[in-house]
Parts: sequence; structure tokens; C-alpha cells
Amino acid sequence: MKRLDLKTLLTGALAGLTAALLVLGASVQPSFFSALLYTASALPILLVGLGWGNVAAIVAVVTAAALGAVFISPSFALIMTLVTLLPAGWLSHLANLARPASELGGPDDLLAWYPLSDILLHLCGLVTFAVIVIGVIIGYGPEITDPIVDLLITSLKQQQPEFMPDPAATAQTKSLILLMLPALQGGMWVTMLFAAYYFAVRIVAASGRGLRPREDIPSSLRMNRNSIFIFLAGLAACFFGGVPALIGATVIGTFGAGFMLSGFASLHFRTRGKDWRLPALILCYLASMLMLLPALLILVVGLSDTRKAIALTPTKDADAPKQPDTKI
Repeated sequence: MKRLDLKTLLTGALAGLTAALLVLGASVQPSFFSALLYTASALPILLVGLGWGNVAAIVAVVTAAALGAVFISPSFALIMTLVTLLPAGWLSHLANLARPASELGGPDDLLAWYPLSDILLHLCGLVTFAVIVIGVIIGYGPEITDPIVDLLITSLKQQQPEFMPDPAATAQTKSLILLMLPALQGGMWVTMLFAAYYFAVRIVAASGRGLRPREDIPSSLRMNRNSIFIFLAGLAACFFGGVPALIGATVIGTFGAGFMLSGFASLHFRTRGKDWRLPALILCYLASMLMLLPALLILVVGLSDTRKAIALTPTKDADAPKQPDTKI
């Protein structure tokens, strides 16, 4: 943790103010642009955490949460903290962790940084926790999703008077929507928060304040092997129904997004040097956004390529001349 001083505190407070303003701007009129603003509110926290350390990140999180509680409501501040502020602060903390590579069996003059695969694992876990807590706060359940399906059916009947929905199909649709919403919400937030982390790392590295070395994302972004068991546990929970199914769907959405990110990174890595790389990647991205089967294939690629890549950098005294051994 960096030294506590006035400059660090002011930098953290300014970042918290910026994050709060972005969230307040996003809450004015819900839209796709507001979702981008909400995600962008994680950037100031990530920037100060990566560049100025844990103290600045903590000050930024507390400042943003306090402003949200004062100008909106305490519950809004809690949701904002769970969804963006806390994950951003924790990711910046993990990204700055390093230890001697000798502790892992490596050379004595190198530092081993916290693996990117474990950072992604923590992100998936934090978003899962946030979605579950928010679901408890708002009382998420059929009471919220069933009216949405009924409204869609009513609208369809008005457009097509001859349409007669099957009660069994309607019930299945309601059950599917109930599980899909937390999965989609969790997956979207994992993707967008990792994108914010990616840009924050690049900005801090360009400014010269970054401690963590710039990693090659296509070769290093993979999910932790233990994530497979969590993903399978979430899949199994969906068959129990009720609250376990909702939790399982959330896990599938968040960790599935993590595996898709690693799958795309693997595709980037495997297509390096190919003449057809750019159009192939564009086609993969578009197809995975528009169709389910390509997205599942990317997910399978991520599931099949799990490993832990550790970034290494020289220690500060690596270039210093070694003292001769005077012992006889």
C-alpha cells in the first residue's frame, strides 16, 4: 500500500467524484448509452487503484458511494458499490500484487505478478455475488418477470388477433425468462467491467505510473482451471428449480462470460500471422452476438483452454552488482 499523503487522498476523492457523476448521468435516462456510462464509472476507480495504490482506490470508492447515498439513496449507493465500485477497486488491488518468483520456483531476480486468470476468476465471483445480492434486495422472482411476458403476449395479440398462446408454452417461456435475465445481466457486467479494466491498464501503462507489466492478452487471458467446476456446479443447480436455479443461472452467466472472453483471446492468439485473421475475427464476433451456436462454440474454446500465465518482471535490484562472497 502506498504512503498516505494529501495528494493521494485528493486524487482518490477526485476519482470518486468522477465515478459518482458518471453513475448519476447514467441514471437520468436509462438507455444503452447510460449502460456505457455506468460501466465507465469503474474507470476512475481502476485508474487510481492501478496508478496510485490501494489508499486512493479506497478513498475513491467511499467518496462515490457517499455521494450516491446523499444525492440518490442509500440503496442506490449499495447497488452502485456492489456492481462497479467494489469490483473495480478489488481488481486494481489484485493487479498490483506481486511476489518474488523464487517463491514459485523461479529465478531470484524476478517478480511474479498476480495471474490474469485469477483476476478474471475474482471478477466473475464478485459479479455473481453482486447480482445475487441485488436480486435479494429487489425481490427478484416470477412476480417481476411474469408481467413482462404477459405484456409481450398481450402486445402480440393486438398485432395478430388470431394468435392463441399455448398455456404450457407460456409457462415455459416465463420460466426461461426468469433464469435468463440474471444470467444475461451477470454476463454483460463481467464483459463490460473487464473491458474497463483492459482500458485502465493501457492508460496507466501509457502514463508511466503502472506497476504491472503490459501483458499479451491473447496469450495470457485464460480462465482458472477451478472455474470449470464452479461453472458445472451452476449448471447442475439450474435443475433444482427455485432459488438454487436462479443462483445457478447467475453463475452460468458470469462464468460463461469469463470463458467466452478467454475463448476470444484464444482465437486471437491462434490466428496470429494469418492473412485471413481480421475478417475471421470480425465474423466470429458478429456471429456470436447474433446467434447462439457460435457463442456456444466460443464458450467451448474457452472451456478447453484453461491455464494460468504469470507475468514476470525484473526486481528493482536485479541490475545492481552482486556483493562478492567474502566468507571462506
